[in-house]
Amino acid sequence: MALNFKDKTIRWGIIGCGDVTEVKSGPAFQKIPHSQLVAVMRRDGQKAQGYAHRHGVPKWYDNAQALLNDPEVDAVYIATPPGSHAEYTLQVAKAGKPVYVEKPMAHNYAQCQQMVDACERAEVPLFVAYYRRRLPSFLKVKELVDSGIIGDIRLVNVRLYHPPQPNLNPDKLPWRVQPEIAGGGLFYDLASHQLDFLDYVFAPIISASGQTANQAGLYPAEDLVTAQFKFESGILGTGIWCFTVDPKQFKDETEIIGSKGRITFPSFAQSPVVLETAYGTQEFILPPPEHVQQPFIQTIVNELRGEGTCPSTGQTAMRTAWVMDQIMER
Repeated sequence: MALNFKDKTIRWGIIGCGDVTEVKSGPAFQKIPHSQLVAVMRRDGQKAQGYAHRHGVPKWYDNAQALLNDPEVDAVYIATPPGSHAEYTLQVAKAGKPVYVEKPMAHNYAQCQQMVDACERAEVPLFVAYYRRRLPSFLKVKELVDSGIIGDIRLVNVRLYHPPQPNLNPDKLPWRVQPEIAGGGLFYDLASHQLDFLDYVFAPIISASGQTANQAGLYPAEDLVTAQFKFESGILGTGIWCFTVDPKQFKDETEIIGSKGRITFPSFAQSPVVLETAYGTQEFILPPPEHVQQPFIQTIVNELRGEGTCPSTGQTAMRTAWVMDQIMER
C-alpha cells in the first residue's frame, strides 16, 4: 500500500450519513483510538448539518466531491444504498483515499470488479462492511468449527423466513426492495451477510445455483430464493430465504452439521449459538457491542496504521457478489 498512516490518526469522512450510520457505524469512528470523524456528506444539506450537529462532527457537505477535496479527510466511508457504491468508490479512489464501503458491495460482480480494479490502480485499499467477521458470536462459531469439536464438516443449511413489512406503500417502497437501487430485494441485502460469513469460515464457494420467485407481489424484487452451493473444501450447502411468511413462522438459523455434532446460530436475531455433541448441549450468549461495526472498523484503522489486517476486503466481498449472481441467475 502506497499510503502511510503509521503513528497517525485516521481522519474519516462519510458519504451518505443515513440511518445505518446513526448507531451501527458512525459513532464508532469517534470511539476507536487513532480514529476521528471529521466530515459527513448527504445530498440533503439540512440532514447532513443535522447529523453533524448530533454527532459532534466539525464539517458537513451536500456534495461528495467537496468532501473528497477536503485535505483533512484521509479515508472515506461510503454508506449510501448499493446503487451508488461503484460510482462513489471510483471517485474516492481517484482522490487517492482509502475506501470503506457498505454491503452489499455493489449491484453485481461486474461492478465489484470495477471497484477493485480502480482501487488497485490508485494504490488505495478497499474494505467492505461485512462486519460479522469480527462480532463475538460469529467468532465463536468460527472457533468451534476450527476446533474440530463437531468433527468433519458435512453440510451447511441456511434458513431465513421473515414476515413482510406491514403497510407497504407501493408508491413509496423502501429502497431495499427496489432492485434498481438495492441490486435485488431482501435476499440481496441480508443473505450477503450470511454467505460472506460462510466464506470466512469455510473458504470460498466455488459453485452455486438457485431459483427465485416473487410470490406475494408486494414489490418488484424477489421475495423467495432457494440455493445450493459447494465450497472449495468440498462441503455442500443449501439455503432458503422467504420474506412473506406469517410472523409465527419466523426463522433465522444457520446449521452446520459435522460428523460428531452440529452448531446452530442466528444471523440477525438475538439468540444464542448452540453446540450439540455426544457430550450434551451448550449455549453461548455473546451479544453484539452497542455500535456493531466498531470491532470491524478497528481492524481497518489497524491496517491503515500498519498494525494488523482487516478480514473483509474488496477481493473477499467480490466473491460473495459472484455467489449471489450465480444464485439469482444473472
